[in-house]
Parts: sequence; structure tokens; C-alpha cells
Amino acid sequence: MSERAPAPGGLALVEDLVNTLSVDTGEDRLAARFGLSGPALAQAAELREALRGALLAHAGHTMPAASRDTLNRLLATVPLTLAVAADGSAALTPPPGDALLPRIASAVAEAVAAGTWTRLKACEAEDCHWAYYDRSPAGRGRWCTMSVCGSRAKMRTYRARG
Repeated sequence: MSERAPAPGGLALVEDLVNTLSVDTGEDRLAARFGLSGPALAQAAELREALRGALLAHAGHTMPAASRDTLNRLLATVPLTLAVAADGSAALTPPPGDALLPRIASAVAEAVAAGTWTRLKACEAEDCHWAYYDRSPAGRGRWCTMSVCGSRAKMRTYRARG
């Protein structure tokens, strides 16, 4: 969908997770992309849609209470460790393993600390909601691509005036 570069750091994982569902076609690549099944797949789908709600809030929409509650519930279960490196820097790290939820929690914590979390947004277009990283100077991007979603929105606005 998007012609933008991936989000920086761990936010690329969040962006990748959210973008496993194509809202316009209904194509869902979550199981194939992350190799999940059963309860882990159900939890990842729940996490993905709750994150989409947060990313829409970053784009200026009201975050659904259900998305907020789901994120709070899921993320509260994740044990993150503060690890200090030889140079004295520190970072929150997920427990060993490849579980998706701790990796997402670590990525969000890292982005919050770096001040980049609210730059990860969901496209405003109702038939898109693709996750993208807003690199605009003012941080006021609204669409994953100006050439597709932005252009359609501007054309709708223009036609509504006419």
C-alpha cells in the first residue's frame, strides 16, 4: 500500500504487524507473516486491531475505549527488563524468545522514550487505515500516501463543494 520507508527502529515491527491486514480487500497475512496459529494468532489479531486504534488516535481520531482497554490488558502482562550496556546506556528488553507481544511492548516502550511513538499513525482513509511513519516536519500527515489516499480525499472534498 504505502510507498513510504519503514518506520525507524522497533516501530517497523509495529507497522509490519498492523499492515498484515489489508482493510480494503480483507486479505489477512498475519498467520503467514509471523508463523502463528491457535491462541497466539487470536492474541496477535486482537493486538493488531488495538494498535490500529492507537495509531488512528495519533492521526487525530478518538481512540476506541475497547482498543485502549485491550492494549492496557495485553501490555500489562509483559515482563520487560531494563538492561544496561557497557557504555552505560540502558534499554527495556523483552524476555528471551520470539514471542510477538513482548517484542511489540519493547518496541512501543523504546519509541515512547525516543519521542517517536506518536509519529506512527494509521491512514485516515476509511478503506485503508494502513500504518505509516509520519516524517513530515510538523508531524501532521494524514494519509499513508498523498498520491493515492490523500488525492482521493482531496478529490472528494473538491467534488462536495461543486
